[in-house]
Amino acid sequence: MTFHFDPAEIATLTNWRHKLHQFPEVSGEEVETAKEVVSFLADTNPETVVTGLGGHGVALVYEGAEPGPSVMLRCELDALQIHEISDLPYRSKIDNKAHMCGHDGHMTMMAAVARHIGKNRPAKGRAILLFQPAEETAHGAEAVLADPQFAAITPDLSFAIHNMPGLPLASVAVAAGQITCASMGLKLELTGKTAHASMPETGISPAKAVARIIDGLERFQTGEVVAQGFQRVTLTNVQMGKPVFGVTPGSAEIRMTLRRPESDAMPALVEDVVAMVAAIASEEGLGLSHTTHNFFRACINDPEAASAFETAAADMELDRSHDYVPIRGAEDFGLFGSCSKSALLFIGSGMDKPMVHNPDYDFPDALIPVGAGLFLRVLDQTLGLAQPSGS
Repeated sequence: MTFHFDPAEIATLTNWRHKLHQFPEVSGEEVETAKEVVSFLADTNPETVVTGLGGHGVALVYEGAEPGPSVMLRCELDALQIHEISDLPYRSKIDNKAHMCGHDGHMTMMAAVARHIGKNRPAKGRAILLFQPAEETAHGAEAVLADPQFAAITPDLSFAIHNMPGLPLASVAVAAGQITCASMGLKLELTGKTAHASMPETGISPAKAVARIIDGLERFQTGEVVAQGFQRVTLTNVQMGKPVFGVTPGSAEIRMTLRRPESDAMPALVEDVVAMVAAIASEEGLGLSHTTHNFFRACINDPEAASAFETAAADMELDRSHDYVPIRGAEDFGLFGSCSKSALLFIGSGMDKPMVHNPDYDFPDALIPVGAGLFLRVLDQTLGLAQPSGS
């Protein structure tokens, strides 16, 4: 089936995306964004509106005429703690917060779907449009699944789209099997003793240990492509002592991100890294504690769900990037594979564009009808959708 969006509809959707872009809210704070979603899509008349889902999540449920599967499409509400650098007329109005991952665009693609099926209900089953909170911290999907409200809308199939700079505009990358890595944050805290800078030997500085730990991380970098045996440990932040001249440091914090293809392999990697650090800390006379954060499970595409995306892309005659996936990055969507057959698709944002999480990134508005078209074709395959008259 062919799905068309007239210019006036695209203009409305684009203006809404720009509005969302100006008022970003980071993970766990998406109160006004959630309200805006409910308000903007109220006239699509979903049979059920679930709010406060897993925090500030929203689910809109559209019932089909006949019994059938529950199919969930998922997008994200949250922005990032990044200061936007751009001259865009719709740039972020909130300091150090910006939609630098394209979640404003993902919400807009979903809104386009809602505005279509609001007038053209599924023939069977039900379509669930999930606007998920807290994707960037890996807490959102887990909180949604744990919310008692989710039990009533648990899907049989789940689909998500993420834009990706570095892929040609509107090309797609999707396949069955591994799509993203698992990822986890690790924070290490080293404790020693401060001293007067003229007599450093009277204290216990973590400086040498920090240098040794950073150097020691090289042993954990194995493999170049995401496959069995691949792993990465990436240093992301080091803080040591106070910003003064007269006192040697008595403590340090080190943050890093650990990656492996398999979710269940992450604890072993954490254990190996901590063991290396513990040996260095002991030799340097330092105390050590550690905590883990932001556990993103790997996204493993179910063959049936991936095939639905592949058929949709073929129907739209979109170019395919066959050697792009799996990627080293992580995505919170992977956890929905524990309750449904799921698939994640990457759609190209263009070559030589700022990467997501860069301060000058912006979602390409040209992807709004493309992403919505992919989602609608998936719904048509699984639930059956009517084509609006005159389109």
